Amino acid sequence: MRDKLAGIEARFEEIQQKLTQVGEDYQRAAELGRERAELEPFVKTYQEFKSVTEQLDQTRELQDSDDPDMRALAVEELERLEPKLEELEGKLKTMLLPSDPRDRRNVIVEIRAGTGGNEATLFAADLFRMYSHYAEAMKWGVEILSQNETGVGGFKEIAFLVKGKGAYSRLKYESGVHRVQRVPVTESQGRIHTSTATVAVLAEVDEVEIRIPDKDVKMDVYRSAGAGGQSVQKNSTAVRLTHLPTGMVVQCQDERSQLQNRMRAMSIMRARLYDIAVLEQHAEEDANRKAQVGSGGRSEKIRTYNFPQSRVTDHRIGITSHNLPAVLDGDLDAFIDELATREEAERLQAVSN
Repeated sequence: MRDKLAGIEARFEEIQQKLTQVGEDYQRAAELGRERAELEPFVKTYQEFKSVTEQLDQTRELQDSDDPDMRALAVEELERLEPKLEELEGKLKTMLLPSDPRDRRNVIVEIRAGTGGNEATLFAADLFRMYSHYAEAMKWGVEILSQNETGVGGFKEIAFLVKGKGAYSRLKYESGVHRVQRVPVTESQGRIHTSTATVAVLAEVDEVEIRIPDKDVKMDVYRSAGAGGQSVQKNSTAVRLTHLPTGMVVQCQDERSQLQNRMRAMSIMRARLYDIAVLEQHAEEDANRKAQVGSGGRSEKIRTYNFPQSRVTDHRIGITSHNLPAVLDGDLDAFIDELATREEAERLQAVSN
């Protein structure tokens, strides 16, 4: 670990020197500046680690002093410095873990109503509002890509883009089946119904990263239709794309032109194909992680929202909130923080082994 950190420190000092020599080459200065910003947290923590290590060595020498006051002072200092060194070492190990290249990306979130009829579509709408509120609190932008509304105010499915730093790193834990238990508005006898909705969180990818040959995509166009079959556009602007090698189908109808709908459909298709490629690449890693925090698989029930008891339980980590309204208003950090912590601990253990 120390050799790697020493190499990072040397590179940081090299960049510092180069920045004094770039002159008016602003593009090069910007590149070096970005790299320096990425390395600076490592260097600062490593320098603090070295300082505490040096202080510990000096303090341990004082333990052999003939002066009892000095020995007592040394014991007191060791009690302070040893936990500090352990904390810094753990922090450095965490910082050196390979990062998921998707963590800094924007995300495409797809919510689909599952079992439960109209109640499931209303729950899908609740989840969309929940993530919209969370994005607002995180100062991220939300842009609807496609939606299939129902006449009761719900969504059969909705896809939206969340734009902001670290969006994927936080929302990636939301993939899976969400379950709701509540009394539907239409239920006259007060019986509790159980419904589900599926959430898929996909990293946004550029066209250059996932190239889809034209021959692999079949495009159909049709007229857009709103809830209840009401016509939204008289022209055939809605687009249905089929990825022939996989059979994947993506539909978009909310924009006013075929081109715009096709571009949005292609962005969703690229994100899905990228997600499939990453999951295949890390199949073994994901299988190992499942024991700790769950795989995030689309078929896995990850969370239950119980309205009668105002309770939300995340089944992967066993954490329960008794403030359901706050959770549905976007208060998700308690769940996401714990999921991130447990995943990090599992990765550290894997590296140690």
